[in-house]
Amino acid sequence: MKEIMARHFSVIEDRRCQCDVKHKLVNVLILLMCAALCGLDTLSEIIEYGQQKQEMLSEKFGINKIPSAPTMCRVLNMVNSELLAICIVNIMKELLGTKGEIIAIDGKAICSTEAMKRYERGLRIVTAYITKNGVSIGQLAVDTKTNEIPCVRELLDLINIQGKIVTADAEHCQKDTVAKVMEMQGDYCICVKGNQQNFYEDIKLYCDDMIGGGLPYKTAQTSEKNRDRYEVRECFLATNIDWLLQKDQWAGLSSIFAIRRSTDKDGVKSEETSYYISSLMDTPERFLEIVREHWRIESLHWQLDMVFGEDECRILSENGQKTMNMFRKISLAVHKGYKERTEHKKSIRKQMFSCLLNDDELWRVMSL
Repeated sequence: MKEIMARHFSVIEDRRCQCDVKHKLVNVLILLMCAALCGLDTLSEIIEYGQQKQEMLSEKFGINKIPSAPTMCRVLNMVNSELLAICIVNIMKELLGTKGEIIAIDGKAICSTEAMKRYERGLRIVTAYITKNGVSIGQLAVDTKTNEIPCVRELLDLINIQGKIVTADAEHCQKDTVAKVMEMQGDYCICVKGNQQNFYEDIKLYCDDMIGGGLPYKTAQTSEKNRDRYEVRECFLATNIDWLLQKDQWAGLSSIFAIRRSTDKDGVKSEETSYYISSLMDTPERFLEIVREHWRIESLHWQLDMVFGEDECRILSENGQKTMNMFRKISLAVHKGYKERTEHKKSIRKQMFSCLLNDDELWRVMSL
């Protein structure tokens, strides 16, 4: 992994005056990577980590000096975060591959930036995520003067979705977005809500009639028990959508279906139904699986907050926020790959703590 990191990070231009450089850019980035793999991402923690692990960092990576907080801030402000994101994506691809059929796309706000005057609406990052192996294959920051919709279309231009299934939430149920997916030889499975009001109402009415037994459909269900919560998920798939007036306006549209989630938690029952469109002609069992897989990107966002505390990140520069976001993502992906390879039972947070305490454990995780 040392060689892989050094090779990919070396393409990033160091825009500092080289006569004054005491810490190579590649060394700073490797230090950030090691710290992230140990669950650290505040500047004070990273610098303390480097000082405490000086001997290991020197032996394994040739890092003989640890930067100060001002130096680290200058590097985070200076580095080209877009190019760094590409480098980290390429490292993830080389280490973990891109196997997996489903690419989930979703945005996440870094909540702490909403209170910073330099951001009009807070920093929001849209990620394309292979659900099978946890690899983020692309990301873009949303321009403060727009929203996620054009950002997702721009992101699609940057990644290869040929033969893949793109999933997204209802905000991205847009004619131009699904047309872009089909143009790039992918497929889509997207939730439909009130932002496409007439289209949504037509689909909802038909699916509700299916569920009520008034129209033919195919169905499948799964169930899951987690401590005191029991959930049943049912898919109701329409067998014919030729009646749908807007069908030809949505590129590749082949299926509509509803998923009803019935939960029982401590005796309190609830029920929710969501509606979807897809370019796929598939079984209700498969659509249940695809929709379930999309929630893995929600799990990624939850881990960014719960494992790293991303929403509390106080780094003031946009470059720094984007940079640390990518290091967190690759750390989670590497640990996920390690867990699957070794089949150990530790949580990712505990595994990171083990890496912090034990250099040999860190080296095992890095030696994919």
